[in-house]
Amino acid sequence: MTSFDLRLSTLRDHYRSGETTPRALIAQVLARAASLNDEYRLFIRLLSEAELEPYLARLDEFNADSLPLYGVPFAIKDNIDLAGIPTTAACPAFAYVPAESATLVGQLIALGAVPIGKTNLDQFATGLNGTRSPYGKCRNSVLPDYPSGGSSSGSSLAVALGVASFALGTDTAGSGRVPAALNNLVGLKATKGLLSTAGVVPACRTLDCVTYFTATAQEASELFALTASADPADAYSRANPQWNDASAFGKPANFRFGVPQQLEFSGCNESPELLAHVRSTLEAIGGEAIEIDFEPFLEAARLLYEGPWVAERYSVVGPLMEAQPDAVLPVIRDVLAKAPGASAVELFRAQYRLQELKKQCDAVLDGLDCVLTPAFPRPVTLAELEEDPVSANSLLGYYTNFMNLLDYAAAAVPGGFMKNGLPWGATLFGRAFTDQYLLGVAASLQQALGLPTVGGNSCDYRLPAPRARNDRVRIVVCGAHLEGLPLNGQLTRRGARLVGKTTSSPDYRLYALPGGGIQRPAMARVREGGAAIAVEVWELPSMELGSFIGAIPAPLGLGKVELADGTWETGFICEQNGLHDAVDITHAGGWRAWLAESAG
Repeated sequence: MTSFDLRLSTLRDHYRSGETTPRALIAQVLARAASLNDEYRLFIRLLSEAELEPYLARLDEFNADSLPLYGVPFAIKDNIDLAGIPTTAACPAFAYVPAESATLVGQLIALGAVPIGKTNLDQFATGLNGTRSPYGKCRNSVLPDYPSGGSSSGSSLAVALGVASFALGTDTAGSGRVPAALNNLVGLKATKGLLSTAGVVPACRTLDCVTYFTATAQEASELFALTASADPADAYSRANPQWNDASAFGKPANFRFGVPQQLEFSGCNESPELLAHVRSTLEAIGGEAIEIDFEPFLEAARLLYEGPWVAERYSVVGPLMEAQPDAVLPVIRDVLAKAPGASAVELFRAQYRLQELKKQCDAVLDGLDCVLTPAFPRPVTLAELEEDPVSANSLLGYYTNFMNLLDYAAAAVPGGFMKNGLPWGATLFGRAFTDQYLLGVAASLQQALGLPTVGGNSCDYRLPAPRARNDRVRIVVCGAHLEGLPLNGQLTRRGARLVGKTTSSPDYRLYALPGGGIQRPAMARVREGGAAIAVEVWELPSMELGSFIGAIPAPLGLGKVELADGTWETGFICEQNGLHDAVDITHAGGWRAWLAESAG
C-alpha cells in the first residue's frame, strides 16, 4: 500500500485479497502522518502502538466481509472525544481525558474503523481558516501560501494527504465545508441531529453538527447510512426518516436546483467561471437551474456573529477566559468579547427575526430539489489572514453561516481547480432530511466533472440505478386529481406541486368507473391493444403520503405506472374486479378529453 489509496472500496479489495492487513496498513499510515506533521500541523496527537493495540486486536476476530468498516483508518477532530485520549479543543488549558468516546466515534469503532489520531483545529472550533491554533497553522494540502480552511483543518488534511480514509469534523458555521472545498474533498454537513453530537465540545450547542470528510460523495453516503440514528445521550438527536436511508442515494432525474441571483465573488475572476461550469454540468445531467432571491439567506447568515449566538459560544469558553485570559488566543477573545453583554431580549428578538427569515427561505426551497452556491466567494491567502484575520475569515463564511440556523442539510463537493492549482468547491444544500438525495446529486456531479480525487484519478464508481429520493414522492394522476378537477385539492392541501404533464407508456387502457358522486377513471396495464394515456406527475411531501393513501376508495389504489420516457412512478391503479362494469374510454386518450367529449 505505497500509494495510500485509502478509499473504502479500495481498502476492502486489498484486505480481501490479502495484499495487506489492518496492522500493516495502520503502521504505514502512522509513519506517513508523522512525516507530514511538521509541515502541515494536521495532528495534535497521533495514537501510539499501545493505544492502537485494543482496536487492532479486536479486528483479529473479524475479516473484511464481517465488518462494514473493517480496518479503515479515520481521524478525529480534537473537539470530539476518544476514550482515554485528551480532548483539547486546541486549548491546552482546557484539556481533559474522557472516559468514554463520543457516540459517533463509538459507532465507527464498532463497525471496524480504527482511530489514528486527534486532529488540529481552530481553537474551540471558532474560525474557518485553520490558523487559529497553538499547535500550529494548517497550510493547504496543495499550495503552501493558502490555508487549509477550518475549523476542521487537520481533519480535512488527514484525508487530503492520504493518511485517513475519512475524518470527523464539526460544522457550526461552515467548518466542515470550507476546508473540504479548499482540499478537493466532499464535506457532508448532515441535517442537525442525525449524527450524534454526544461527546463533542460545543461551539453553539443548538447548531453544532458532526461532519464527514471523504474523497467521494459515495463514501459519505455509506458512512452516513451506517451512523445516522437517534441517540438517547444527545438531547438534540433526531431520528432519520426512512426516505433518507441508504436506498435514497442514486442518480437524480429531472431536478430543479436554485442558483442565487445575488452572487458575491469579492473581485475573483475565476470563481464565476468555475461556478458556471458546475451549473452547466448539473443542467447536463438533468437539472433545471432556477434563479432565486438569496437575500433572506444572507440576512440569516449575518445573525450568527452579529447577533446573540456568539453568547452561546461564550457559555463554553467564557469561564476559562475569565479565569485564564491568556489561555485563549487573542483572536478568539476578540470574537467573543461582546458576548457577555448580550441580553435575553436581544436573543428573543433575533430568534423572532430568524423565524421570519426561515419562512421566507423555506418558501424558496419548497419548489426546488436543492440549491447550488460556491463554497466561498474566493479563497484567501495566509498573508491576508495574517494582515486582517477577522475580515478574511468572515469572507470564507459568506455562503455557509446560515445553514444550521435555518436547519438545512448541505454537502461541499469538488468543483474544479483554480489556475494556480488550488482546489475550488461548490455547495449543494436543501431541506432537512434530504442528505442522501444531496449526496446523490453530488456523486453524479463528481462523476460528470471527472475531476481527480484523493487516492484516484476520478470518480470511477457506478451510481445505483434507482432515482435519488428526497423528502418528496411523485404521484401519477390520470383523473379527478388532475389540476383543476374536483379531487385535486387532496393533493394541494397536502403541499403537493405539479411537476409536469406527460403520458403513460403505450401499454394502458383507460376506463370510466361506475357509481355516483365524483366521476373517476381507472388505468389498467395490458399486454396488447394499449395506448398512451394523458397523465400529470405531482410531487407530494413524503410525510403526507399515508393520509393521502387512506383517502383513496376501492377499487383504486397506488402502484407503479410506466411513463412515456420509460420511468416507473407511483400512480393510481385499479383492482381487476373493479373494471367489470366500467366503460372503456381509451379512445379519448385521457380523462379531460373524455369529459369534454361527454359534455359535448
